[in-house]
Amino acid sequence: MVPRIPRSHTAPAAHTAAAAPLESPLVKDRDAGSMQRQLYDRLKRAILDGGLAPGSRLPGSRALAESLAISRNTVTATYEHLAAEGYVQPDRQGTRVTELSAPTPAPTPRSRTGTAPVAAAPVTAKRLASIRPSASRADADAALRPGVPALSHFPFAAWRGALDRAIRGAGAAALGYGDPLGEPPLRAAIARHLSVARGVRCEPRQVVIAEGAQEAITLCVRLLSNPGDTGWVEDPGYRGVKAAMHAGDLRVVPLRVDAEGLCASAQDWRRHPPRLVYTTPSHQYPTGAVLGIARRLELIARAREHGAWIIEDDYDSEFRHTGEPIGAMQGLVDDAPVLYVGTFSKTMFPSLRLGFVVLPAHLVASVQSPLEEMLRGGHRYEQLAMADFIESGQFSRHLGRMRRLYRDRQLALRLALHKHLKVPHEIEGGYCGLHLTVRLPERFDDRKIAAEALRHRIAPSALSGFAMQPLPTDNGLVLGYGNTSAELFEPLVKRLSQLARACERS
Repeated sequence: MVPRIPRSHTAPAAHTAAAAPLESPLVKDRDAGSMQRQLYDRLKRAILDGGLAPGSRLPGSRALAESLAISRNTVTATYEHLAAEGYVQPDRQGTRVTELSAPTPAPTPRSRTGTAPVAAAPVTAKRLASIRPSASRADADAALRPGVPALSHFPFAAWRGALDRAIRGAGAAALGYGDPLGEPPLRAAIARHLSVARGVRCEPRQVVIAEGAQEAITLCVRLLSNPGDTGWVEDPGYRGVKAAMHAGDLRVVPLRVDAEGLCASAQDWRRHPPRLVYTTPSHQYPTGAVLGIARRLELIARAREHGAWIIEDDYDSEFRHTGEPIGAMQGLVDDAPVLYVGTFSKTMFPSLRLGFVVLPAHLVASVQSPLEEMLRGGHRYEQLAMADFIESGQFSRHLGRMRRLYRDRQLALRLALHKHLKVPHEIEGGYCGLHLTVRLPERFDDRKIAAEALRHRIAPSALSGFAMQPLPTDNGLVLGYGNTSAELFEPLVKRLSQLARACERS
């Protein structure tokens, strides 16, 4: 039986801590934790619950140690820990419980009938209500998932060599923070590559490294817009840019996309002039349209007139399957008001989390200081390895291999659709990138088809899910062919055909 605390060691009853939390023995069991941890948890809980009243004095360390049959050092260390966190306060008379504000109990909402409690609504920023969740997220290896490259064909040995050289060359110094705008060798390598491969006019100082295209887009929103400004997005279009603009408290205006890409009329410029215009001109996502030269030049001219900025997302145009590559809009005219966004998620692998934005030259001086405060240099070994991968020629060789692979897979998927998709459909895109878009009559519920397909580990995206203001024509499936072997296309399309017929509205 544990002895009671001797009265000679206690303060007067009105000021002494309640004895009950202090008398029950501690558990001598490794799974229960150390004696100090048990005593600390017990005292802390008693103080917060009111079992040890504010202002009451705790027993002396010797008396409590004798009462609980533990060492005095354990009690002393526990008191010191509690004092460091502010639960108790030592003075000449001993150790007293601190006066703490009683926590306010959380309200318990009631249902409309007043009979049963309901879950409290979370208090979050109002802007989050504008960010719509995407469809069910599939595993990266699910068949026909858009946007996933052929990961099994990635040159691991070459990439490992680049990483090894980066680690040996930079040593421990690269474990610290780097240049907030990105490692200089990578910025220089990107500038040289874009000049040759994409016709982008830039110097290394204009390149800012980000964690993928999504962060690069978010950075553009943060740098160049204010709450309440208007942002134009393609409709249907990339969901991530809508989330970035909503998070920046922008008024998001969807503009329709046709066979030639983004449609911006004179009336659009008059009625809701934008601060930011987002477009994927070389390979519209998800329809695959190419923005023609006339529309490109018109968009640049109108943006200059209205003081707007264009965000050009060139996410997968390295993989052009027919004819010559479509050049970037950024390089069409001098000092274009275009921020060019790119990513290595499609050309390398998604988890690399390396993207970039090329700023207009005349903008660099204005945003450099804010960027240095907003960003922190990181992923330094990966950035240095990526620079080595580009400069050594490995990147160009990898792109060449992937272009041939994706061209063959695109043709094989197109053939499988013609042979085995036994419902009315139209195929769009496929001349660039990693996906095809299949439009279906409205009576075939694309969201239901996509949901049913996911149960079979097939992960097409519903075309209607990319539109803010869906039209009846925005119905279909976006099929990725980057991560799926060509020999699987025929059975996969047969399954999709069955699912489509089963999801037909009567």
